[in-house]
Amino acid sequence: MELFEFIMDIIAAYLIFVLILAILQIVAWWRIFSKAGEAGWKSIIPIYNVIVLFKICGLSPLCIFIYFAPIIPIIGALIVFIFNIYQLHLLSKSFGKSDAFTVGLFFLGPIFQLILGFGSAEYQGPAGKMTSSN
Repeated sequence: MELFEFIMDIIAAYLIFVLILAILQIVAWWRIFSKAGEAGWKSIIPIYNVIVLFKICGLSPLCIFIYFAPIIPIIGALIVFIFNIYQLHLLSKSFGKSDAFTVGLFFLGPIFQLILGFGSAEYQGPAGKMTSSN
């Protein structure tokens, strides 16, 4: 009986951790959307949040159809993977961040989303007005 209680305690701790992480993600995306001039509630509506995020990054809303690419074995998943990295890069640039920040968003997403939402970064337009130094 003690083993069962131990396992249940581990599961409960894991679920609490996941719940806290989910709440932090919601708060981070809400702030990111707000900084970009969009209503924060748009970040919690499935599918619509991705379309609004594309707008923030300077991508066409029609890019949502790229998420159907995985119906093509292997290549489709690779296309979505590469597109997600590109979208994170555009998000970084939209807030005036460097390529290194894109790497941080990719590998440590929740932490860098909180940094983006609550840090000093300001929205500079879609992809930073396509990097104003060009």
